[in-house]
Amino acid sequence: MSTVLTDYEVGDRVNIVIDPAIHKGMPHRRYQGRTGVVKGKRGRAIEVDVKMGNALKSLIIRPEHLRPSRG
Repeated sequence: MSTVLTDYEVGDRVNIVIDPAIHKGMPHRRYQGRTGVVKGKRGRAIEVDVKMGNALKSLIIRPEHLRPSRG
């Protein structure tokens, strides 16, 4: 429950940790364990930029699949 209620601000670093019990807003499994930067909000979802090699991917993920980064 606390993962849904966490407020993310633009510029926050987040870890992508997929919750298999919730399918809505789930990112692809290749992004499991990646760290990204919050770019903005889209309704209930969070827009996250993730670096994959030299490419910068923009993902729209529900907050159930995000955790605040400690590092």
